[in-house]
Order: sequence, then C-alpha cells, then structure tokens
Amino acid sequence: MDALSEVLSNCRAQRAVTAHFKLTGPWALHSAGVSGVMIRMSRGAPWWLQLDGAAPVRVDAGDLTMLPMGAPHLVASELGAPVHAFARLIAQHAEGPKDENPLVFSHGGDGGALTEMFSVLMWFPAYTRHSVFGILPPLIHIRERELPLAGCLATTMQSLIVETLARRPGWRVSAARMGELLLVNILRERLGKATVQDAGWLRGLTDPAIARALTRIHLEPRKKWTVELLAREAAMSRSSFSERFKDLMDTTPIGYLTDHRMALAAEQFETGNCRLAEIAETAGYESDKVFARAFRRWSGLTPTAYMKRESERGKVMADFAASMSQLP
Repeated sequence: MDALSEVLSNCRAQRAVTAHFKLTGPWALHSAGVSGVMIRMSRGAPWWLQLDGAAPVRVDAGDLTMLPMGAPHLVASELGAPVHAFARLIAQHAEGPKDENPLVFSHGGDGGALTEMFSVLMWFPAYTRHSVFGILPPLIHIRERELPLAGCLATTMQSLIVETLARRPGWRVSAARMGELLLVNILRERLGKATVQDAGWLRGLTDPAIARALTRIHLEPRKKWTVELLAREAAMSRSSFSERFKDLMDTTPIGYLTDHRMALAAEQFETGNCRLAEIAETAGYESDKVFARAFRRWSGLTPTAYMKRESERGKVMADFAASMSQLP
C-alpha cells in the first residue's frame, strides 16, 4: 500500500491561478498572506524569501518554495531594498477580479539583475487545509542542487505556467493539476527528510507499521476502529502500537482518527450539500448529537456556527477581491 497516496488522495485543488513576474534589481515585495497554497520557482538572479518574524532564506534559480498556509512574507533581490506591497501591484495589473486570471507584470529598478519568477496559487477544501497543510512547516524549500528532480519539476512548472498565460480552453484545469503534481513531489521529498520537529502523518509515514494503520484509517474512516484493530493492521501488540503511534504522531490512534473524521466533516459543511445526520453518519457516528459534541471539541464551534463562519469568510474574501480590483 502507498500510504502517502492515501493521505494525499483527497488533496484536489478547487482552483488555481498562475503568475509570471519579471523583476529587475533592486526590488522587494511584501505579501500580507494569501488564502491558498503558494508554490514558486525562478530563473535568473537569486533572491531572498523571508517569512514575517523569521530569518531570510536565499533562493536560487531552479529551487522550489512552497508556503502551505500562504503565510505573510517578503521576497526581495536584496535585503534592505525599498519594499512595495504585492497587493497594490496585483490590483494594478490583474485582469478582472483578483485571483481569477493569470497575472503578468514587470517591476524593479533600471538595469539591475533580472529574476523571472513563476508561481501557482492553489485553493483546497477544508480537509486538506486542516489535515495536510495544517501540520506542515510554514515554508518548504527544495533546493535544485540537493534534489535533481527539483530541476525537472521547475522546468515543467515554468513551461505549464507560460502555457496557461494564453488562457486557452482548459487552462484552469491544467494549472490545478500541475499544482497538485508539484505538491505531491514536494511533500514526497519532505517526507524523506521528516524530523522530530515535524508532526502528524508526516512523521508517521516514515514508520512502515504506523503507515499501514494510517492507510487503513484513510481508506475506511467510517469503520468502527479500535486501538486493537489498528494495532492488528500494523502487526503490532496493542501497547507497542499505542506507544509508537503517540511518539511519532504526538496524538493517540483514536485522537488521529477523530481529527481525520472531523476534517472530512468540515469539508462537507463547507459544500453545504448534506444534512447534519448524513455528515455524522459519514464520519462514523450513529448519533448526530454525539457527532456535534465531538465536532465542537475539535473546532471550538458548533456545526451551525462553523458553517456560518465559513459562509461569512467567503463573503469577506469576495468583497476584498472586488475592492482590490478597483484600486488605481
């Protein structure tokens, strides 16, 4: 069984948008953060990426960087260069509503070194945000010199982004699937370097026995799993399985199962197409009241309050996009 494939099987991008920037030094751009997953690569001169409150990281041509949760950050040709807001440049150059079409612009000084930056911004449903991206570090940096595959991926990414700029029929699907492919390969590389600082399934998949149990949970989340049944899947004793699972995952087997079920339920709540009883049953609960209590412990909100918050958040993002598109 391919445990990583099972974990990522629900990671389907809802939509994606691409961008191509030509930046001549000196330049510096600050992003207040984005609501999706940002993957970037570049050609030409190296540049710096600095998350708010963190140390700067040098990024070379052919490297891949990913911001799983779209954290606020600075990108710059050199540290200390005058900073401009990404949002204002996007508003000036975007065609149509924000985040709806490929974005192309040039920016920077006169005659400085050129950096061509290619990026894809993807939006994923609730399950992926909570269960996959929520446990990743805020920045993943794959260096081409350390991973030959990174160069191949970067070249493919560049070609597909350039192709999407023509906006031929199917470009949106092409961008989303390209982003998913990059995501899988970046996470696969990250999995090979999982450390004690990593958490959740990222460390769990490094252990074959725990990975088998995780795969079964992801294949059959509705099943009435017990620690004994999961230990059997891992071919371990109950006590040894529980101890190793806790050490690697920083949660209990049933705790992980509950988190997985709640994340799947949150995704269904966001679609708004199912009744509470149906969502509870899908999550493996016979009683919607018991499920509602479990969901509140997990999210801090009742199912009704959670759905209301997500609906209001969607309206706020739509209003923000509309207002940004009107900036001069």
